Amino acid sequence: MRTKHILLATTLFVLSVLFNTAEACTTAVIAAKSSASGKSMIWKLRDTDNLKNAMRYFNDGTYTYLGLVNSNDTLGEHVWGGSNSVGFAIMNSASFNVNENDTTELKDQEGVFMKLALQTCGSLKEFEELLDSYPKPSGQASHYGVIDANGGAAFYEVNNWTWTKFDANDAAVAPNGYVIRTNFSETGTPDVGFGFIRRETAEKVFAKALENNKLDYRTVLQRFSRCTYHPVFDVNYRVKFEKGENESPFISSDDLITRHGSSSTIVVEGVKPGDNPALTTIWTQVGFPHTTLSLPMWVEGGEDFPTILALDKELENSPLNEVALEWKGKCYPITRSDGYHYMKFDELINQDNTGIAQRIELVEKEIFDKTDEFLTQWSEKTVTSSHIKSFYKWLNEKAVDFYDLNK
Repeated sequence: MRTKHILLATTLFVLSVLFNTAEACTTAVIAAKSSASGKSMIWKLRDTDNLKNAMRYFNDGTYTYLGLVNSNDTLGEHVWGGSNSVGFAIMNSASFNVNENDTTELKDQEGVFMKLALQTCGSLKEFEELLDSYPKPSGQASHYGVIDANGGAAFYEVNNWTWTKFDANDAAVAPNGYVIRTNFSETGTPDVGFGFIRRETAEKVFAKALENNKLDYRTVLQRFSRCTYHPVFDVNYRVKFEKGENESPFISSDDLITRHGSSSTIVVEGVKPGDNPALTTIWTQVGFPHTTLSLPMWVEGGEDFPTILALDKELENSPLNEVALEWKGKCYPITRSDGYHYMKFDELINQDNTGIAQRIELVEKEIFDKTDEFLTQWSEKTVTSSHIKSFYKWLNEKAVDFYDLNK
């Protein structure tokens, strides 16, 4: 009996290690009809063992595009979310309940495929044509969240051989106008996969936001990407710590949407049909979402985007990601053994409003307001790349000053 217990414990440990180093994200596609702005959105909270991320501008395809990349991917061969010059945007989450008995050796092609989609696709229709024509077996086990400038918004569950569309605009498929995915497919083996608790969390916080007409990019970035609600215990740790009702400065963060393996967030807010696709806004949290600033980007701005988001060769990382990881260390001070399970939450949120996330969100409010003003001006008149670069300069200085990176 003791031997069986040891084997079981060992198996669970191995599975835990394998999963914690996998690409395991919480994602959503939001149709324009459910968005407070009347614009469709995609959201990806990225969990991965590649904790160093950067943004990159590409002009190697039919369309130019901006993409989230691993900092060590110097050739930019894999893209983990982004948008192109015609307003087509894509992101993904891994699926762990498809291809289960498939002996195909080709795997982990999702980043390569998303790069190709950004290079060549201008609409959901063209994306579906790419899915059909892409060589099989495709080496994929993924959910792709996609929007376009025509109001299209859908998830695609993709395995080595087939794909299935879940249209966020179809009331029969998405009665609330959004589709959420974590790490199991509806088309896969039932009750197999990962992210069931995160999926439950996302469903609850999305429904509440929709009810209060706050399903907007600000809520997605600040309350979903930094979600502190645990549905099993029915407790919102943020509320508890703000009131000073916490019994300990630590919480177990494994089943939260944002946990130790969360490396970044990307939110793309599209445009209303007929509007200039160049207005498509890519919001980034390049680094641990609780400790990094949300910053906007546009493909129209080209490669001269805020340097704090770009790969710094000396750091071998983007400066914002690097400092966000440094600040993350304050939230996970137990570095021995399984210390990564436990977040020192009062570093982020506390009764004195001096927590890292609380201070970040004050700066973000200014960034959000300034960005909304800038986009209004842009929609009323033509904004040149020089206008965007000027705004980028302000954003970069704001971030550098906040993190005191000139010291």
